[in-house]
Amino acid sequence: AVATCLARSSLNSRIMATCYDSPTPEYDIDATAGVCTRDESFFGDTYVLPQAAGYGIVIGFGVFFSLVTGLILKANQRYGGVNVSSEYFNTAGRNVKTGLTASVIVSQWTWAATLLQSSNVAYQYGVSGPFWYASGATIQVLLFGMLAIQVKRYAPNAHTIVEIIDARWGANVAKVFTVFCFMANVIVSSMLVLGGAATVNALTGMSTTVAGFLIPIGVIAYTMTGGLKATFLAGYIHTAIIFSILIIFIFIVYAGDESKGIGSADNVYNLLNRLSTATATECTGRLANKQNCGYVAKNEAGSYLTMLSEGGMIFGIINIVGNFGTVFVDQSYWQSAIAAKPSSSTKGYLLGGLVWFTIPFALATAMGLATVALDLPVTSAEAGAGLVPPAIAAHLMGKGGAVAITIMLFMAIVSTGSAEQIAVSSLISYDIYRKYINTNATGEDILRVSRYGVVFFGVFMGFLSLILDEIGLSLGFVYLMMGIFIGSAVMPISFVLTWDKANATGAVCGAITGLILGLVTWIATASGLEGKVNIDTLGMNYPMLAGNVVAICSSGLVHAAMSFMAPQNFDFSTLNARIQLIDDTLPAFEDDDDSNPKVLEEHFKWIQKWGWGFTFIMIIVWPCLSLLAGCGTPTGCGVFNKGYFNLWVAIALIWGTVATVVIICLPVYESWSEISNTLTGLISNDDVHLRMDIIDSKLDSLLKAGNLGESGNKLSKTPGYRAKLLAGKL
Repeated sequence: AVATCLARSSLNSRIMATCYDSPTPEYDIDATAGVCTRDESFFGDTYVLPQAAGYGIVIGFGVFFSLVTGLILKANQRYGGVNVSSEYFNTAGRNVKTGLTASVIVSQWTWAATLLQSSNVAYQYGVSGPFWYASGATIQVLLFGMLAIQVKRYAPNAHTIVEIIDARWGANVAKVFTVFCFMANVIVSSMLVLGGAATVNALTGMSTTVAGFLIPIGVIAYTMTGGLKATFLAGYIHTAIIFSILIIFIFIVYAGDESKGIGSADNVYNLLNRLSTATATECTGRLANKQNCGYVAKNEAGSYLTMLSEGGMIFGIINIVGNFGTVFVDQSYWQSAIAAKPSSSTKGYLLGGLVWFTIPFALATAMGLATVALDLPVTSAEAGAGLVPPAIAAHLMGKGGAVAITIMLFMAIVSTGSAEQIAVSSLISYDIYRKYINTNATGEDILRVSRYGVVFFGVFMGFLSLILDEIGLSLGFVYLMMGIFIGSAVMPISFVLTWDKANATGAVCGAITGLILGLVTWIATASGLEGKVNIDTLGMNYPMLAGNVVAICSSGLVHAAMSFMAPQNFDFSTLNARIQLIDDTLPAFEDDDDSNPKVLEEHFKWIQKWGWGFTFIMIIVWPCLSLLAGCGTPTGCGVFNKGYFNLWVAIALIWGTVATVVIICLPVYESWSEISNTLTGLISNDDVHLRMDIIDSKLDSLLKAGNLGESGNKLSKTPGYRAKLLAGKL
């Protein structure tokens, strides 16, 4: 559609005289009796970018990040004293600071759906969609901070959540939750390949099958080499790029050039109001093509500018339930908690959640609403496939916008894809290989199997894209159904580190019962309301809502009831002794914030207060305050007037700008000492390092031969010894 705009210029002059006064007449193709006929879809059979651009981005960035993270890790090993053992590969040394922890949380939680589905719900429901996407998926990260500090208090030796479940409830329960954890990884990965492949295909014409294979495979190299720390370093770079592009997009929409019809909150407001009041005659052609036009069904006054949206609220509930599953049941979030310093686990998750909020909120408030305001001919099928942001990016910025959104999407996919690969490899190596195949596995064995696991799941994600494409599932469908399949595991997993009475039988019965009841409710509701069961009826709001709510609630009720009847009364102080380290020791923390049990308990109380506090504000206070918008003005209560919408946009712009600065600068500031050590080592005489490496090697051999034990080991394993020596810090 974009490629043919100029060719229609002669026709447009004729159409504008008789058509609905669209801000984008370049997409009009006919006008008869005052009815404006639009392009049948935005993308159609034309592509904004050449196919080579798709291959260049997918393959080029994969190679680039493999080289960059590989070089950083090598420098860190050489000048920072890092030893990539199996423990380090899967836990990143367990001393990651607040800024990097927050950055990692943002990168892991920024899926393809974060960028694509959030704008889809803005396209469907108006301002309520981005808000409920953002708030409904932020609170899980904020609340997970409580579990993160509990890991540090009671299970600092842990590598996986399944290992913790095994230590408390036994191997049989662990097997059940291993299945749920793998299911969570598969669901998240399916959304990555669905959203990524659809977008790359729509913009470049690159085959969805090829894109589905190349996208996950592109991150295998650096994940397999450097493990969790490589994932963290790459995740920081991905996050920085995502926020940089996000800022560009939101300022173009709300503070940019007005020649495209937008450029200010006032312009967007006026255009949204105009479209929602379009007549049935004006909308005939658009509605036939399943494009947005006219009032929004079951929104207050049919407006896009209201939080009183039945569809938006239903989506919000589904979103909250489903995302509890994809945080609490996903091993990657437990891995980040395990990797963080104790004092950083609570702060990192709280900061990460608040920073992440701005991505769906600000981006979708800009891109999703701008797509509707400009009356782009995006169909419901294109929106369901996640193509709203690519459409508006291509319209506003042409090829530059298409490249920017593709890069942004690729950053989101590979950051989460890498986290999912390392998460699955940890489950395979610790909870399957060491538990059932080789109980005497050494660190080298675990490291080897972990790397095999990364390769296995990367390739599996490629085949998964083929299966999903064949079935015909969309990104939106998978996003809404995820809570039905994994939501029933949320409450038992929440109880494992927080409730001493929770018992093993209740955990298994709750999880399995919740899954079965959720599936039955989902199918029965679709059948009862629509009279048939297929992908379309199962994907409707009420069946999805019923299935999601029943899955999580029934599970919690069953587990709680059985635990009250036969409480376990577990002593959490015994938990860590049941979990074994392989080839490393826990880091020695000198600060009370990281080592004093009483201080760690204070951290738990702190995150309880702020986690629940922000949750209450985001899902109760903020929506309720928005109901007063418009009161005393011609718009009426519940519908945004122009002043309130300007405030709403200002919050999005300010939050986005502050979040961008914090998430890019804080990790660098906190790690500047290590960065400066490495830089000093890189620019110093490398021959000195080489000679000291040789001396260290010879000393190690002599001390080992002399059986001098620990005193010998410490000499050559002092972290950053050579770099610190040259920097004058020893």
